[in-house]
Amino acid sequence: MTQNYDNDLQSIQEARSLAEAAYEAQQKFFRFSQEQVDRVCQAMADAAYRESARLGQMASEETGYGIPRHKMLKNHLGSKFLWEAIKNIKTVGVINEDRARGIIEIGWPMGVVAAVSPSTNPTSTVMYKTLVSVKARNGVVHAPHPAAAKCCVETARVMAEAGEAAGMPHGLVGCMSKISLPGSQELMRHKRISVIVATGGSEIVRVAHSMGKPAYGVGPGNVPCYVDRSADIKQAAYYIVSSKAFDNSVICATEQAVIADKPIAAQLRAEMERLGAYFVNPEQAAALATALFSPTGVIYPRSVGQTPQKLAEMAGIQIPASAKILVAPLSKVGKEEPLSREKLTTVLGWYEADGWEAGCERCIEMIRFGGRGHTLVIHATDENVILQFGLEKPVFRILVNTMGTLGSVGYTTNLMPSMTLGSGGIGGSISGDNITTTHLMNIKRVAYGVRTPPAEAMVDAAATPPPPPPFTGGQGGVSQAEVEAIVRAVIEEVLGRKGGY
Repeated sequence: MTQNYDNDLQSIQEARSLAEAAYEAQQKFFRFSQEQVDRVCQAMADAAYRESARLGQMASEETGYGIPRHKMLKNHLGSKFLWEAIKNIKTVGVINEDRARGIIEIGWPMGVVAAVSPSTNPTSTVMYKTLVSVKARNGVVHAPHPAAAKCCVETARVMAEAGEAAGMPHGLVGCMSKISLPGSQELMRHKRISVIVATGGSEIVRVAHSMGKPAYGVGPGNVPCYVDRSADIKQAAYYIVSSKAFDNSVICATEQAVIADKPIAAQLRAEMERLGAYFVNPEQAAALATALFSPTGVIYPRSVGQTPQKLAEMAGIQIPASAKILVAPLSKVGKEEPLSREKLTTVLGWYEADGWEAGCERCIEMIRFGGRGHTLVIHATDENVILQFGLEKPVFRILVNTMGTLGSVGYTTNLMPSMTLGSGGIGGSISGDNITTTHLMNIKRVAYGVRTPPAEAMVDAAATPPPPPPFTGGQGGVSQAEVEAIVRAVIEEVLGRKGGY
């Protein structure tokens, strides 16, 4: 007789099974050399890159969000582009030796990562979190958004198969297929989970931070884009429209409003209109606000990642078929103006400010209204203005003369490629960094004595304490090979104890 089990119970059991399997596999993976780890990661990055187009198409079809070719580009970022950035990072054994300070640093994995992924960037986030976790010798179990379960499971399968073919222990990379909130919570609180990386809505991030474990969560990104009178106006317009249209604006660091310096505002608007920005009138803006947001200010999921034409249909307004984005002129920031909120869809706010000081104040208003610690974009050539924005704004990514979408994640800047953008303490996050493999690795430090202790600290204050022997590290009495052998022996001895390391 076929039994029908409650989905929540199935999800909870799957979470437990995957966490245990990842732990057992990670205990074996812990013994891998740097060369073996990198071989596994290279194989997974290559496999994900090869499948980027198919997985991007799958993500768009399953979620109904975004543009397949743009999701492919994000998959490229989360696979090959990311791997090129982290492949030379040492994560195994002695990762650094500072002879001057008498410090030897040894890489140590955290254990098993619970990786919560959103529906907006599902496959690229699974790729990215798999690579940054495994590079640091961690196991990883993905908990996808229910609306993106199939594409996430397939992405994890592609990477796990490639990794296992390269020698990775079975079960090191897992992905939940039966998704529920109780199941995701069970995964995050499971005794085998050492750290949580949560990317998604504010609610799931709050849940992650409530689990009593180390957690990297990211807050919302109500990203202002200031265009100064010193900017290259044509370039600024081109980047802004392209960025807001990219994957129908589902990356959290997408520009949410332009703050245009008054002397160049008309020129900037004309350039943006030429590129496909359609400026709505006040009545159309009000209709869009009603279509996008509930009375409590929560964005309707149906409006996320949609084309301007689809949004116009929802709002009951007429717009040109050529429109790439919709722009709403606004005068206020706050609850009374819904379109001043974060909008993960193709609607952009528009403000004008006379001078960079006024622009600065408007940007801070936006950041405080839902974007603390996240990202700001500035288009300018006046280095003083750029520096003032860098000093003043309460955000941890300030992007200059580039696209908010691709600049924030490290595609068009030298920021670390990442799909989890920390918003720092002011944004409720443990870090303001682009989260990467170094955040998922602990470092042990072997510290040699380098200074003679004070006489007052000794049992015989009258005696002169002998100085510590000089630290020679790999250049003196103990060779680098001997240090590595010692580390290996310690690891083997620790792993031989009950319960692993």
